Amino acid sequence: MSNIADAFKRGKAFIPFITCGDPDIDTTVRCVRKMAENGADLIELGIPFSDPTAEGPVIQQANLRALRGGITTDDIFEMVIKLRSDIKIPMVFMTYANVVYSYGSEKFISECERTGIDGLIIPDLPYEEKNEFLDICHSHGVDLISLIAPTSSDRIAMIASEAEGFIYIVSSLGVTGMRSEITTDLDSIIRVVRENADIPCAIGFGISTPAQAAKMASVSDGAIVGSAIVKLLEEYGTGAPEKVGEYVRSMKDAVAAV
Repeated sequence: MSNIADAFKRGKAFIPFITCGDPDIDTTVRCVRKMAENGADLIELGIPFSDPTAEGPVIQQANLRALRGGITTDDIFEMVIKLRSDIKIPMVFMTYANVVYSYGSEKFISECERTGIDGLIIPDLPYEEKNEFLDICHSHGVDLISLIAPTSSDRIAMIASEAEGFIYIVSSLGVTGMRSEITTDLDSIIRVVRENADIPCAIGFGISTPAQAAKMASVSDGAIVGSAIVKLLEEYGTGAPEKVGEYVRSMKDAVAAV
């Protein structure tokens, strides 16, 4: 098993996301370190893909910037090794099935183990097809993290009962991106999750403010934020790490106060 459970041992977790290689790999390294220094409990590292179907415009553009900059999956594995010299909190990859397939599933997941990646989130992998990766993940101690969406309805119990690491609760229909309001009945989703699983669940998609993060953490075990962070990279480029660190601190403080 991975170390993902450690992210939730200190109370409500704050989980930031970053697109690797946007605008360059050095900036990603510095941002991840600032995230860890400022209270991130687990960090999601996005591996760029040319057709990121779960992402809204902000993260789509980050993927394109990173790919145009020449980032490769091998570069990202080497980056993780560098980060693991001083960062001990759990880190997971978020990417798409084609990235794993094209690299070679066994090779990709064994590299996750070698470099210190704790889990894998594949948003375009249907629950019914997870066995394509599950046995390989288990053989290398990498958690294959399940997503539950508002449309999961009568499949929530089934997905939750077999989940590992943590459960990623998708707050809203559609793609990632900042939202002014989240109206999904998350309480009922999480109630079913709690009845069928004994692992943490965190809510992502649409969260950008400390108030939203605190609200989501009040009904779950943590909050996940991506687009608001990626927006800081878009705005500040190589000067973003300090801004990212300040933002992560404000969000961690908000969820910790719940």
